[in-house]
Amino acid sequence: MFWSRAQLQTQAGASPADLEQGASPSPRRGSQLDGDIPVRRGRGAEARSADKPASGGNVDEGGRLEPSEKLTRHQLFYVLVLDGFGGMVLSGGVNFALAYVMYTTQDTVKSPIRLFQLPNTLAGDAAVTIIVQCILTWFVEKGLVAYDLSRRSVQPIGFIPKPTLPWQRRLFFLPASDTDIEDRPPSGIAAIIQQALRGFLLAVVGFVLLWPAGVGILTALGEPAGGDYTYADRWTPQIFKLILGGVLGLLTTPLMAAFWLIKAGWEGKSQRTVKA
Repeated sequence: MFWSRAQLQTQAGASPADLEQGASPSPRRGSQLDGDIPVRRGRGAEARSADKPASGGNVDEGGRLEPSEKLTRHQLFYVLVLDGFGGMVLSGGVNFALAYVMYTTQDTVKSPIRLFQLPNTLAGDAAVTIIVQCILTWFVEKGLVAYDLSRRSVQPIGFIPKPTLPWQRRLFFLPASDTDIEDRPPSGIAAIIQQALRGFLLAVVGFVLLWPAGVGILTALGEPAGGDYTYADRWTPQIFKLILGGVLGLLTTPLMAAFWLIKAGWEGKSQRTVKA
């Protein structure tokens, strides 16, 4: 009896010390017992809202933000600015540095820099650059996008429907149909080859778009000699590689980032469907 009465008096506003001295409780404003319940619930709601990600999106079971239902401004900034212009600057700078080392540290009198003839062929260098850059960038973007998704720095793209054509589903590492159980992803050398093939496909597109135009520009900048064109060891080769690498990075890097964001959106929606 005493303990029940003490609980009621304490909840009504009296401290335990007042109860021992027999003091009457001092009521608080609006301190009815029933009135305290919504206050405690309100604090719980605030605590739950504080646990939400700063970006405002919900989190799926994999720790990623839930897929977006439309293309957000942050996704555009991520794909076009961070990946597009960032890839352009980085790729152009790396190609410029490599070309400077490659063409200024050898005897160009003995082995002139030509457009087509080996050993120093700018046309061949451009073709190799397109292939190698696309494959390497594919692996880099795969890792960077996966890291940013795990850190909740960007939302997966969730408004694009899954492809239905078999070749499109194979391209995105999807099973033949939505009713099929997804196979275990390949590991080891097989996984590396599968990923490299995707990068090579973009290299083919980049080659068709950039290589003929690049060769055409180089013919206008070179000195005709022996049925070919020759160039000084600086600065035509370096600037050519700078522009080629930069434009290639600007065109292909956003496509690679979008590829992984879209695939992550499908994976997030599949998890929600299974959970439901």
